[in-house]
Amino acid sequence: MNPAKTLKSENQRISTVLAFALIPLSGFATDVYIPSLPTMAAVLKVSDIQVQMTLTLFLISYGIGQLFVGSFLDSFGRYRINLVSLAVFALASIVIANTSNIYLIYAMRIIHGITVAAIVVSKRAYFIDVFSGDQLKHYLSMFSIIWATAPIIAPFVGGYLQSYFGWQSNFYFLAVFASILLLLELMFSGETIRQKMTFNLKTIGLIYADMIKTPSFTLGIVMLGLSYCMVMIYNMTGPFIIEHQLGFSPIVAGYSSLILGSAVMVGGLISKSTIHKPFTKRLTVNLGVQLFFGIAMLLSTGFVSNLYSMVIFAFIIHAVSGFTFNSFFTFCLSRFPKNAGIASGLTGGFNYVIVSIFSYAIIYFIPAKDEANLSYSYLILIVLSAAVMFMISRIMKRTGEKI
Repeated sequence: MNPAKTLKSENQRISTVLAFALIPLSGFATDVYIPSLPTMAAVLKVSDIQVQMTLTLFLISYGIGQLFVGSFLDSFGRYRINLVSLAVFALASIVIANTSNIYLIYAMRIIHGITVAAIVVSKRAYFIDVFSGDQLKHYLSMFSIIWATAPIIAPFVGGYLQSYFGWQSNFYFLAVFASILLLLELMFSGETIRQKMTFNLKTIGLIYADMIKTPSFTLGIVMLGLSYCMVMIYNMTGPFIIEHQLGFSPIVAGYSSLILGSAVMVGGLISKSTIHKPFTKRLTVNLGVQLFFGIAMLLSTGFVSNLYSMVIFAFIIHAVSGFTFNSFFTFCLSRFPKNAGIASGLTGGFNYVIVSIFSYAIIYFIPAKDEANLSYSYLILIVLSAAVMFMISRIMKRTGEKI
């Protein structure tokens, strides 16, 4: 089958746990140093927008990397690519922790994005390789919930690391995390692909085209991007508002991110519990709730604007985003089981390309200044989400497609 070590049946349980442990790696790679962004800007003597670019470059390379890595995973297997990527990710983290050159950090963040793309896509494909039927659907619906552990844990850990050890400690943490998972993967995991796809560019291109030409699949990815962009907008602006405008410490910024990370998980859990309800109806109600609280957040800034009001409104908006993300993520990943790597790559890739473009454009034109600016950012994304959802519902009604 493959000269690489194949997964042993007796190791399947622990290998599944390891796969779930690696799913949130993209979140850890962005969220753990969020409380350090203002300090990095000061220590490295660069502007806020320059240090925010470290997030944007990661998102772009992570997104573009996923677009292409799926075809390699379907052709050459998951295991070895995953191992090499973990090792390179750890080394890049160490380089970042030992430099003060912002451009070298940019380069290493691009490497982070590419390697995390290979790791995460391979682990998504792992579940489709190993499981099927209701069990597969159950695991796929858990992805966004497990992924949401990173926004909960990482900023909380990062806030304390920043306060006691400095911004570099966040990247040492990433290096240690990746190294431990690499050792465990070597001990307990193995190759899971059942049948490799011949690496033929024409055939691969036709598969990509077929997926992209499926309207509900493509628009579903757009919904994923818009919903996660709301979370990323806060990640890129929240620490500056909390530490600069409101005058709190990085630890407070970390706690605030922890609370808002839990909101995404809450939304995912609610989505999972309502998975058998009519799809269009529950998403329409969900977006209606989000629009209401987005408008309420903006109007409230005329009367009260402090840490508590910002976090309360953002919590509700992020919970709704988690609901949307979970609903569409399950659908997109399960749509093309015969080409799981490519489907996973396209889903994650386009999602993060959308997130990187929209998030950077919004913070460029609506800077991280106060709660009012944050609410304007949310409202732009909510309105766009409502428009895309309307298009999806029209397509489903016309074609009779059910999700």
